Amino acid sequence: MQKNTLKYSTLVFLGGASYGVMAATVKMTYAAGFSWTQAVASQALFGTLLFAIALAVSLGRGRKPAPLTPKRILSLVGLGLNTCATCVLYNLSLTMLPVSAALTMLFQFTWIGIVIQVAVTRRKPQAAELVAAVAILGGTLFASGMFSSAVGELNPIGILCGLGSAVSCALFMFFSSRVGCGLPPIQRGLVVCLGACVLGFALCPDYFASGAIQAGIWKYGLVLGLCALFVPVILFGIATPHLSTGLSTIMASSELPCGIAISAVLVGESVDALQLVGVIVILIGVVVSQLPNLLPAKTAAEPQSPN
Repeated sequence: MQKNTLKYSTLVFLGGASYGVMAATVKMTYAAGFSWTQAVASQALFGTLLFAIALAVSLGRGRKPAPLTPKRILSLVGLGLNTCATCVLYNLSLTMLPVSAALTMLFQFTWIGIVIQVAVTRRKPQAAELVAAVAILGGTLFASGMFSSAVGELNPIGILCGLGSAVSCALFMFFSSRVGCGLPPIQRGLVVCLGACVLGFALCPDYFASGAIQAGIWKYGLVLGLCALFVPVILFGIATPHLSTGLSTIMASSELPCGIAISAVLVGESVDALQLVGVIVILIGVVVSQLPNLLPAKTAAEPQSPN
């Protein structure tokens, strides 16, 4: 059980790290003159195309798709709407807040995920999960650079959008562990991305007519589709059914240190000593959450409950 939990936790950690590419890519998309709605639609479109290509390759190798009932299709489309809603709210917050503030709002999903877990499953979080959540929240305040921001001048609508993205992200983690389980990851991901396309193109109905693709948004859309949809949807789909919602959100906090590192390299954002301290604290929190799985089974005070 410990070995499997560690393996699935690692997959969620990698999925969160893949999300870390999103902030820098979105900023580069805005700098190139594209709107937030075009960025959202591009992410959904290219994520869908990547899954469609992967499914075509799989079918070409003789693998048969699993049967899908209308109810399961609708639930997966709903999951896609959920993940696209996170993207929408986060992109909106980035247009009104500094990246540091938007990241801080988004990363409230760490404790929100634990609240959802307790409210829905009645399963109390483990002590390691609570300690890790507190450490990650504290580290987030330092790593995001919030102490360098003029907090009183932050746009309240941007703050609400950022908090909304946190709630949506936590809900995605929760439903990802319950919707479409057992389906081939690529087939599942394609339907999820089709759901994301529904919302993406509803917000940007003139996407194709606007000439955005010809103007070069495809470069950013391809990166967003790969790192914010294709990789996370596959990894979360495989791993989250085997983990608690609280542990999943903790492991996905890898997005922040990865996002800071990528922003420093690609966008040229400075990283001060407090941010480095915050990154270290976040990583310590992740390790703390895994202590029950890293310690030898014979030293555990009591058996682990199945996830």
